[in-house]
Amino acid sequence: MASTASAADIKRAYRRLVVQYHPDKHGGDVRYEEQFKAVAVAYGVLGDPGKRATYDFQLTQAARRLEEERRRQQQRPATQHVYGVPMPPPAPLRTRPPAGSRERHYQRIPKQQPRFNGRDWLLTLLFIGGIVLVALTVKVTMDRVSARSNYENGLRAYAGGNLGAAYSFLEETLHFRPDYAPALRHHGELELLLQRDPRAARADFLTALQTADLSPQDKSATYYYLGRSEARLAQPEAAEQSFTKALEFDSTRSAARLARGEVRLLDLQQAEKAEADFTAGLAQRQRAGRGQLWHYVQLRGVARTALQRYDAARNDYFEVIRANPKDGRTHFLLGKLAAHTGDSTAACEFYRRAVALGYAYAREAQSRCK
Repeated sequence: MASTASAADIKRAYRRLVVQYHPDKHGGDVRYEEQFKAVAVAYGVLGDPGKRATYDFQLTQAARRLEEERRRQQQRPATQHVYGVPMPPPAPLRTRPPAGSRERHYQRIPKQQPRFNGRDWLLTLLFIGGIVLVALTVKVTMDRVSARSNYENGLRAYAGGNLGAAYSFLEETLHFRPDYAPALRHHGELELLLQRDPRAARADFLTALQTADLSPQDKSATYYYLGRSEARLAQPEAAEQSFTKALEFDSTRSAARLARGEVRLLDLQQAEKAEADFTAGLAQRQRAGRGQLWHYVQLRGVARTALQRYDAARNDYFEVIRANPKDGRTHFLLGKLAAHTGDSTAACEFYRRAVALGYAYAREAQSRCK
């Protein structure tokens, strides 16, 4: 198109070339795409009067310089030297300024899908593992704090005699820390004393003894209550072993010695060992300044009767009667002791007193009296 073309001619030419080189008409051919972009760039310059004037001026100046350069080259001899060196061939002349960024065509680089390698997987797993470890640490810490708080509340309720509240607090403690031995021990005691469930109590005691959280004194107490649970479950041999274990950890625990004596006397028929346990246990309580347990004094009398130590047995029974004159069972035992020694008159009198005091088991023995 001539440099004198009008704006309307330029616009018509632009529309014609746009239709001619549009990529969609050539199946997306890259060559036509580049020509289409060149047409757009050219129209951007020639369609603007100001840019067109600047372009025409630069083009005129470039043509003038080109003409002058050609004229000088025609006048210069082919063998002309400058400072003894042949002249280099004339460089090609630039006829227009360098293309701007809008005129340049950049080929789009396709995006690559990220791929995980072994190192990336390792870092990811370490990160996830760290998060899980932190979460577990926080949970364990909070569980321990909650368990400790509930355990202390349970001990205060236990000491205050509020066994129901103590049982609830200890249940919460074991919810957060199922293996917390001190809580298991006290929970087992309440299962035995409050809930009257020796089987559940025995399970708590056995679990507590499998941990390393108990002191020797606590182990002694746990074995003692374990023995009481086993005695209620009609397991006298196991109960005797548990009471013996309790005394191994704390030989001053008189309750374990007396309980072992009762099992040995009533279930294992070991009167000699039972009498020794009763005597030692009662002496320990007396030395500690604690009150006498008349039930075990009475049982020692039974053991001494079985061993034919009648005088010692009679002394035990009368000691109990002096402390509790209305104990019908002791009067009945005195009647049986009198029968063993051949004093039927005294035996019948003691049977009569036992019945009068409400001890019904003495009626049959009284009926045999003349």
